[in-house]
Amino acid sequence: MESKAKIFGHAIHPMLIVFPLGLLATAVIFDVIYLLTDNEQWTFVSYWLIAAGAIGALAAALFGFIDWWAIPAGTRAKQLGLLHGVGNVVVLVLFVLSWWLRRGEGPPGYVPETLALLLSFAGVVLALITGWMGGELIERLGVSVHPGAHLNAPSSLSGRPASETERS
Repeated sequence: MESKAKIFGHAIHPMLIVFPLGLLATAVIFDVIYLLTDNEQWTFVSYWLIAAGAIGALAAALFGFIDWWAIPAGTRAKQLGLLHGVGNVVVLVLFVLSWWLRRGEGPPGYVPETLALLLSFAGVVLALITGWMGGELIERLGVSVHPGAHLNAPSSLSGRPASETERS
C-alpha cells in the first residue's frame, strides 16, 4: 500500500519520525548523564531537546494520520496503525508533561523533579514499542511500500513504476 503523503516519491511520515525520536531519545540520554555527573547543564539541553522533539512529533503525526486514514478498514494494518498512533500520542503527552514540569520558577530547564525524569523515561520506553509497531507496519504489512518494489527497482525520481527493472 503506497503512502498518500509523499515528496519526491517517498512517504513523508517515515522521513519525519527520525527527528522527534532522535531528539527525545537524546534528551533522555542527557538526563541520565545529568544523574551520573550532577552537571545541571545537561538538563538545560534536555529541556530544549524535548521542546524541539515535541514540535517534530506533531509534524510527523500529521502525515502519519494521513497515511493511516488510507489503510483499508478491517485490516491488521488499520488496527496496528491505530495502536501505533495512539501510543505515540501518549509518548508525546508524557514528554510534554515532563517538559512542563521542568519549567520551574528559575530559568527553563532547571534541575527537573523526579516525576519529570520518570515521565521522559516512560516516554522513551513506550516510543521503542510504538517504533517497533511502525516497523511492523512497513516491513511486515507493506504500508508505504510501492507495489512491485524490488531490489532493482528504478529511482522514485524516474517516474517509472517500482515494478520495472532498472535500465543498465
